[in-house]
Amino acid sequence: MNTPSDKALVPFVSVDNMMRLVHHIGIEAMLVELAGYIEEDFKRWELFDKSPRVASHSDVGVIELMPTSDGEAYGFKYVNGHPKNTSEGLQTVTAFGLLADVYTGYPVLLTEMTLLTALRTAATSAMVAKHLAPKSATTMAMIGNGAQSEFQTLAMKAIVGVETVRLYDVDAAATEKCAANLAGLGVSVVKCSSPEEAIEGAQIITTCTADKKNAVILSDNMVGAGVHINAIGGDCPGKTELAAGILERADVFVEFPEQTRVEGEIQQMAVDFPVTEMWEVILGKKPGRLDDRQITLFDGVGFAIEDFSALRYVRDQVKALGFAEMLDMLADPDDPRDLFGMLQRSKTPA
Repeated sequence: MNTPSDKALVPFVSVDNMMRLVHHIGIEAMLVELAGYIEEDFKRWELFDKSPRVASHSDVGVIELMPTSDGEAYGFKYVNGHPKNTSEGLQTVTAFGLLADVYTGYPVLLTEMTLLTALRTAATSAMVAKHLAPKSATTMAMIGNGAQSEFQTLAMKAIVGVETVRLYDVDAAATEKCAANLAGLGVSVVKCSSPEEAIEGAQIITTCTADKKNAVILSDNMVGAGVHINAIGGDCPGKTELAAGILERADVFVEFPEQTRVEGEIQQMAVDFPVTEMWEVILGKKPGRLDDRQITLFDGVGFAIEDFSALRYVRDQVKALGFAEMLDMLADPDDPRDLFGMLQRSKTPA
């Protein structure tokens, strides 16, 4: 049997190794570091290939491919979103991703991205809130207490300085789960019985629900002046969480308008509804929060550059720390023109 060459082997980060990596670094430290990588790439925004993700929709969910490149590396993520899955004992979102070298086209990393997507989404939310939320923000309402909620809370704690989270979910068991998971992690947790109760005294309101429908989680009269809304539950056509009146009163910030206008909260609005791209805020080209009464709204749907940042981060950690296994993933014949000969020579003698 032929022994694979170094060129045939690609580092693979399994779920087990991803969990080991998170625990080795520390979840809050990893969220901070991921946010740093994401912010770096937002500052390089104009270098990247940008296109809306390729989505295959069905009655029960969506399967998406999210590709991008900065000219040196190419990355993509496969991800699904199936809200009905939890009723069948399955996760709403699963994902994996790949990073490749543009010069050779050879993959340099394959990794699970179910955990990594939760981490990068939370890191992105907190990185944006650092720029848009009131500087005195210490309390967040977390409406939707599913798989994202703990990650969102810890990212806001580590990056923004949130001290208290007020939890609400239509499923009380989800709230109990989230509260139990956050116990002892340095955040004061308040379990609430309604969205109205959850947003009392909150300077940041995060909405992250899973139903694939046009819902009104926050009505217009619920949102007062001066808050930052982190609206991350809308991520496909026909799925929203906020009343249109909130959008009309807020300054809305997005990742990539061409994608957000199809998938985000602003799909409710006219095609010329004004938005600001976050990369421009981060570079100082456009203003973010202007005063204490402004309502800022991040209409976050997730964009491929954030996944690229996460892949880049994991590649660097694997190089430094390990936490990967080598997969015999690429055929590597001695003569690159003789792939058939490699196959023939691999036959086991009769």
